[in-house]
Amino acid sequence: MAEAVGLEQPGLDRAGGEEFLQEAMRVLLDEAVRKATDVAEKVCEWKEPQELRELLDLELRDTGEPPGRLLERCQDVIHYSVKTSHPRFFNQLFSGLDHHALAGRLITETLNTSQYTYEIAPVFVLMEEVVLAKLRALVGWSTGDGIFAPGGSMSNMYAMNVARFHRFPQSRQDGNWALPRLTAFTSRESHYSIQKGAAFLGIGTANVCLVASDTRGKMIPEELEKEIQRVKAEGSQPFFVCATCGTTVLGAFDPLGSIADICQRHGLWLHVDAAWGGSALLSAKHRHLLAGIERADSVAWNPHKMLTVGLQCSAFLLRDASGLLQRCHGAGATYLFQADKFYDVAYDTGDKTPQCGRRVDCLKLWLLWKAIGTQGLAQRVQRAFACTQYLAEEVKRREGFQLVLEPEFINLCFWFVPPSLRGREGSPDYWPRLEKVAPAIKERMMRRGSMMVGYQPHGTKVNFFRQIVTSPAVTKADLDFFLDEIERLGQDL
Repeated sequence: MAEAVGLEQPGLDRAGGEEFLQEAMRVLLDEAVRKATDVAEKVCEWKEPQELRELLDLELRDTGEPPGRLLERCQDVIHYSVKTSHPRFFNQLFSGLDHHALAGRLITETLNTSQYTYEIAPVFVLMEEVVLAKLRALVGWSTGDGIFAPGGSMSNMYAMNVARFHRFPQSRQDGNWALPRLTAFTSRESHYSIQKGAAFLGIGTANVCLVASDTRGKMIPEELEKEIQRVKAEGSQPFFVCATCGTTVLGAFDPLGSIADICQRHGLWLHVDAAWGGSALLSAKHRHLLAGIERADSVAWNPHKMLTVGLQCSAFLLRDASGLLQRCHGAGATYLFQADKFYDVAYDTGDKTPQCGRRVDCLKLWLLWKAIGTQGLAQRVQRAFACTQYLAEEVKRREGFQLVLEPEFINLCFWFVPPSLRGREGSPDYWPRLEKVAPAIKERMMRRGSMMVGYQPHGTKVNFFRQIVTSPAVTKADLDFFLDEIERLGQDL
């Protein structure tokens, strides 16, 4: 057992700590910023799990290590991690690096505060208020409420919880036992978080009705109407509809106007999951994709995706300005939310969320917005659309590439057909063989570290690539390389 340490012994070597921090920042700048965004470097240094365990020496021991060894470990962590800021990382709905947003993230981590009260986070409480109001204005609301949540999935769950409370205030105290059987509606193309939220809230996944979508992945309003009528006839209580603006795979936008009409007619809460597609609101050219979003009761929007703000930055926006969030989630803990504080306690935001400690997610977006303005954000969105359109035209022009569908958003879905399969579309083994192509190419690119892109099956369609461009550092040369590399890696399949 370790001996007790006396108070007379210093617990912190401040000078040594600052020296280590300076060196660690140098490593960060060199390895995680400069090299990680250099196309001459690899996107990833692939290692199998056991090999990586041995390389990193992850074991934690009784005694500490010297600063030099720790700096080597910092380098190793960066070296063997995937470089999501690399211009040839196209794998997720987020990518790229914005230096202003990164500065905001570093400040946030260094200050290490929580967003729950004005007394501990005065700057950030006021800042969050301003940023959320700006996002609401882009949605089309002059008033309202909101909170930054830990990701789009949680924002969607908050929406379902608030909708239930709004319809049945007694649910907060009495739980689902006091309620009729509830049903939520969303499209078959919606994000899986809707079903996760229903499970978490005790509503149950069996009570999430997945409404049919058309061939482009958009919810069919007539089918929503039919499902609502069916559920009512069966004795269940509809309460919540989630429309999607920017589905995960196809990038589809549900017809919000028609869905809002149905929700209004039946008195249902309309939530719009715009976690992916919400940033199109910044572009005068593309905001029509979200026409009718101002009629929603709540909206989820993830600036950490298309705006390159950095993980995590997810806004849950509410049209209601009556304090619904506070009434739904508040617990009034007397050790945090004392009513007799010397300042206006309306600025204490902690009771608007199920969380207690809540990280500051507004600074990185605020600093980026201050740096490039609304016009700069709009240009970032429009450039992503332009990159996708360029690639779509190249896919149509190049032999062996085939679009799954014409992109409406920045999800580019396509197959690569290797020479061995071309002209064999009628063969019974064509689709089973084509299904193996994308996984094989993905493995090869990751082992080479040349780039990363996602793939998946969808409905009756076998595996295809889903390419996403959000990084403002991506060039035409990167886009050409992307298609060339797939062709190189798939020629012999």
